Amino acid sequence: MQIGTPLSDSALRVMLLGSGELGKEVIISLQRLGVEVIAVDRYENAPGHQVAHRCHTIDMTDAVALREIIESEAPHIIIPEIEAIATDELAKIEVEKIAEVIPTARAIQLTMNREGIRTLAAEELGLATSKYGFANSLDELIEISKTTGFPCIVKPVMSSSGKGQSTAHNEEELKHCWDYALSGGRVNHGRVILEEMIQFDYEITLLTVRSMNANGEIETSFCEPIGHRQEDGDYVESWQPQVMSKSALQASQDIAQKITDSLGGRGLFGVELFIKGDKAYFSEVSPRPHDTGMATMATQFQNEFDLHARAILGLPVNTALHSIGASAVIYGGMDAEGISFSGLENALADPDVDLRLFGKPEAYLRRRMGVILARADDTDSARKKAKQAADKISTHLLV
Repeated sequence: MQIGTPLSDSALRVMLLGSGELGKEVIISLQRLGVEVIAVDRYENAPGHQVAHRCHTIDMTDAVALREIIESEAPHIIIPEIEAIATDELAKIEVEKIAEVIPTARAIQLTMNREGIRTLAAEELGLATSKYGFANSLDELIEISKTTGFPCIVKPVMSSSGKGQSTAHNEEELKHCWDYALSGGRVNHGRVILEEMIQFDYEITLLTVRSMNANGEIETSFCEPIGHRQEDGDYVESWQPQVMSKSALQASQDIAQKITDSLGGRGLFGVELFIKGDKAYFSEVSPRPHDTGMATMATQFQNEFDLHARAILGLPVNTALHSIGASAVIYGGMDAEGISFSGLENALADPDVDLRLFGKPEAYLRRRMGVILARADDTDSARKKAKQAADKISTHLLV
């Protein structure tokens, strides 16, 4: 891999499809390595738009618009960062060798749809998962629940960050879950997945990196496991490392290696797993940095965004920790545009606390607008620091 000079004929051009807070950090990591970056998103002034060399606003599910912007910008590498993309068009672009799709077009097609990735994991690779089924109607959903039992989780086949996800404790609640899933997905396919709720001890994200070694061969490396807590399917805090038994960690790494080997390509994958005793169950995988992995900005020499950028570019990676740490989400707290934040000086009074405000142009009550990062001698202390700092930050309308 050769890297030229941005905004010149020698530039290595990378296009991000989806430019939220995670994409923004990937852009920064790529730019530090001399890459020219084009940010694309569905709304104007997305976080990644604010730091990229160039930006565009399009409907990325529109195959014609997607191809037009790719042919116009002529990127060497395309990095999909969200689910709502015309993935079939990306596959054609890969076949036509117009650009390299990271990690691969097949991996994007499979992971952007819960049906594809669950079928691969459970039925083709034989990985341990919860009981599940896919439904095209409420009647089908009710029938599947007889196998999964209650409580169970209903999700759109295509969504992220818990959008459209809800829990049913009995058959009567399935109607609400069905309606909520159809309204909350990135794209309404009229199809949902119903999953058994495993009574796990805890859940982790195992950041898994496929990168090039000194011999030019793909090798797999793992970050220390990240523990996290969710509310309504959306992460609210994470910490690293999550303490777990050697057997559970080995089982998790085995699952992560099998699923990422099958998906192929280069880059960082966020593999989500449920842990029960020494057993690990596959949940989901994202072929890109994970929201819970924002804790790595406080804990690792190369955070998840640096690792993704380096792996994409064929450079060596280092997954080592330098600190124990945690992250805590800062919410919008209101539905408004152009909000302001106060209490930052109090939140940052502790030298082991840091902050990222994402710069999203519009806030919602439960929209993630920033994150606190904290370091400490143990994860409990780091979590406490992060939460206390997040609680000191208030959001306001500029009057």
